[in-house]
Amino acid sequence: MVFLLLLIGVAVSVVLLSSLLLRWNEVRYSRKQGLPPGTMGWPLFGETTEFLKQGPSFMKARRLRYGSLFRTHILGCPTVVCMDPELNRHMLQSESHGFVPGYPQSMIDILGRNNIAAVHGPLHRAMRGAMLGLVRPAMIQDCLLPKIDAFMRSHLQGWAGTVVDIQDKTKEMALLSALRQIAGITAGPLSNALKTELYTLVLGTISLPINLPGTSYYQGFQARKKLVSMLEQLIAERRSSDHAHDDMLDALLSGNHGTREKLSDEQIIDLIITLIYSGYETMSTTSMMAVKYLSDHPQALEELRKEHIGIRKLKSPEDAIDYKDFKSMTFTRAVIFETLRLATVVNGLLRKTTQDVEMNGYVIPKGWRIYVYTREINYDLFMYHDPITFNPWRWLEKSMEAHPHFMLFGGGGRMCPGKEVGTAEIATFLHYFVTRYRWEEEGRNAILTFPRVEAANGLHIRVHDY
Repeated sequence: MVFLLLLIGVAVSVVLLSSLLLRWNEVRYSRKQGLPPGTMGWPLFGETTEFLKQGPSFMKARRLRYGSLFRTHILGCPTVVCMDPELNRHMLQSESHGFVPGYPQSMIDILGRNNIAAVHGPLHRAMRGAMLGLVRPAMIQDCLLPKIDAFMRSHLQGWAGTVVDIQDKTKEMALLSALRQIAGITAGPLSNALKTELYTLVLGTISLPINLPGTSYYQGFQARKKLVSMLEQLIAERRSSDHAHDDMLDALLSGNHGTREKLSDEQIIDLIITLIYSGYETMSTTSMMAVKYLSDHPQALEELRKEHIGIRKLKSPEDAIDYKDFKSMTFTRAVIFETLRLATVVNGLLRKTTQDVEMNGYVIPKGWRIYVYTREINYDLFMYHDPITFNPWRWLEKSMEAHPHFMLFGGGGRMCPGKEVGTAEIATFLHYFVTRYRWEEEGRNAILTFPRVEAANGLHIRVHDY
């Protein structure tokens, strides 16, 4: 009997303590006047666990309850989530009017304080200028596309008669292609070492900044330290060598090839890590999901293959695809955009207020994060007819890229600078994949959609010669 009473007392105490902690966090932030409605969750952790587990369902449930503008506490920050397309467009266009990048501390620490997504003002202009110089159309045409073509030809050799995990293959492809373009690194011990650390780094960027052994943040930060050390050594070797490598690293170290301003070594390292990170995740996931959607939609696959066989007929087997070929791939571009839209590789962007900002009658305090949540725009019935259906043809009917709410690549002065080179890489992969092979899925391949799009146990396909 005593034990039972003691057990009941402990249970009541836990419930009371939990209620007090939840109430304390609400009171702490509700002192500020004019905040949007919402809940703040637990001290320190906020509602991060629910957000990471539920993802889109978390957002939809709160929008139904509070409207398109609501407050929460995620990834260590008090945050206002905005799901209003027009407000989101305004914020992406208005960086100098109270908004700057507001990425979580975990991402800033792991990608570096000079990463292009986190900086603003003159430093952002310098970093963006350097990146644009590396991926401008002339560079894609003369330097990058030939390297991409040669890499894809080699990477896709020997798949016929095997079962491959297309998720692993596209991850490896995205990383090795980036390393070759950025620093001339080919498959081998160095690329394997970089790959190990990068995979760990990626997982740490979306986590609570708790620097304790075993946490994703700690492991990601340790991976960054190792990557920095390897890149510092690579830069030192380049400086001591007279050999020209004709790659992005040479351009960054020299300040030539249209990179506008010469950057410090620290800035170059952060830029390289950001280039690899952003290109790796977007390219690998989009390539994998394009294969998945094409498997599920034979008519789209037939149309895509027709476009690429048409290009191939005008060439000998040894001829590479060139920039003119790439620009002619209208249906391929439509497949890539439709994959980006439906798979939603990027859910949104984060901003931080530099002053109290009024939005729709509410006041967002200085220093709060705003999650410009663009995911739901991808499924907007007014913008996309039958939005949950994979339909690349929708991109051919009208210029969707010119729509004011087109945000697949961000918006404003932070439109993704690597948009065209990333599209060229995926298009080149699809060119050689669909002209060389046919395939069918093996087994049951479950796709997770949040916080990352991934096949939990791989995406396996049996490959045959076409």
